[in-house]
Amino acid sequence: MLEDRDVDIMFGYPGGVVIPIYDALRESSIRHVLVRHEQCAAHAADGYARASGKTGVCLSTSGPGATNMVTGIATAYADSVPMLALTGQVGTASIGLDAFQEVDAYSLMMPVTKHNYRVLSMDRLPHAVSEAWQIARSGRPGPVHIDLPVDMSNADIPEELLSRQWGIKEPVEDVSGLADAVRWIRAAQRPVIFAGGGVIGADASAELVQFAELLKAPVVTPLMGLGCIPWNHPLNLGPLGMHGRMCAMETFSQADLVIAVGTKFSDRTYSPHTALAKTCRAVQIDIDPVMFGRSHRPAVNLQCDAKRGLQLLIQQLGCAQISHDTWVRQTQEYRKQCTCDYDYFAAPILPQKVMHELNSFIDDNTIITTDVGQNQMWAMHFLHMTRPRQFLSSGSFGTMGFGLPAAIGAKAARPDCKVATVVGDGGLQMVIQELATSVAEKLPVVIVLLNNGWLGMVKQWQKLFWDKRYSQTELGDEPDFAAVAKAYHARGLTVERPGEVHDALKQAFACGETTIVDIHCNPEEDALPMLPPNPALNPILGRCQFQKQD
Repeated sequence: MLEDRDVDIMFGYPGGVVIPIYDALRESSIRHVLVRHEQCAAHAADGYARASGKTGVCLSTSGPGATNMVTGIATAYADSVPMLALTGQVGTASIGLDAFQEVDAYSLMMPVTKHNYRVLSMDRLPHAVSEAWQIARSGRPGPVHIDLPVDMSNADIPEELLSRQWGIKEPVEDVSGLADAVRWIRAAQRPVIFAGGGVIGADASAELVQFAELLKAPVVTPLMGLGCIPWNHPLNLGPLGMHGRMCAMETFSQADLVIAVGTKFSDRTYSPHTALAKTCRAVQIDIDPVMFGRSHRPAVNLQCDAKRGLQLLIQQLGCAQISHDTWVRQTQEYRKQCTCDYDYFAAPILPQKVMHELNSFIDDNTIITTDVGQNQMWAMHFLHMTRPRQFLSSGSFGTMGFGLPAAIGAKAARPDCKVATVVGDGGLQMVIQELATSVAEKLPVVIVLLNNGWLGMVKQWQKLFWDKRYSQTELGDEPDFAAVAKAYHARGLTVERPGEVHDALKQAFACGETTIVDIHCNPEEDALPMLPPNPALNPILGRCQFQKQD
């Protein structure tokens, strides 16, 4: 059934109760990528899905195999990534009897999946696979889990069941507010487009750019929207949020209309610092009605996917551009002021210097994944993303350890692309065993390691808001990462001087092998701007001061 749905790659780790499936894989056209930890099977399937737009598939055994996968599945769920997660289970006669490696994976997965199946009768297996495949991609995408008792996956199933069709309830569309949305857009003097991951998920980037140019409206994005509009497009003001760009925050705060497309107004993006003016209104496009109402402003809601919603607005607005020349000039001035100067020759090495050099190797044929923390924020700010599905990062769940396995999954999806991951020394050590997967499976990636010896983002909070009372954030006596890479039969390069960064990255991208570029960075450098947790007590921490225009 997976072959019939054009599944070409599966990520997993075997165990006793999934031997029947692994035995069948020997004769299958599906390539299996053997990870070294089940969490990374889910992260790799996630990276595969984000890079390709297809549904990722991962597989684990029962008990600890299933529990290990939960974090990766939850990561995909939080960021609306389509995935089919398969877990083995003890035989149906043993369920509930505390059998070896038994866990109630069905209940365990329920809060972090769109839907959940446990196959307890033979004819339910085709039904579950057929429905799960559709549910993962319908409406707001997400992971679906199927729990497979070993006697079910080892049974003979009538051939005719494999091609039987089971329908699912399709998501409801409601665009009855379209006329009001168009009226509000025409009346706006300071419109801002707020474009999130739903634009990328719906393959609506072309429509977004067309809409922004038609409206002559600035575009801001959360982390998940990076790449939905080219970084150098004149209307793109960059990321909004706790560590967003000052020009994006300033523009957002002055809007009289926000057109939110495929974004959920998360707490990291929409806070007291970035909340809309009291007089501002919102037009929101989302396939999931749960997202509506989160702007806490008068709103018109269009319940449909981003592509459909943007197409309707473009059609209704017509071909004539709507002039917002004064507003655009003002936001462009903010953008010019949001250019920070760094001493790229300073020692210790600045992480911004690393991003500057990494840009030399990024083209349309490059995919970047990140881990979570300061490394993620520097990548968000400084890397030049020109297209959707080029920047892959754990957003809502903030999962350390995502970067490397997601890069392996992206490389499996797009072997024609250069794939690099930007990581910190904390997150990399959570999943460093996946170097073995990358090498053994011939899925080479470049690991750009910003090594500062600390759990940098937590340290930054302790430094700025806890009077430098550092607790358990210094990593201590760290390994020689280049030597670790070589022990895994990968390449390892150590960089300690600013002048060495470019050549080391050049070697890593040119060699065609999995390579760690261990770059020793300044441990005192903070990821700025930063919105403090209590805006009443602390000012915004940043480098830019705006000269507001009347």
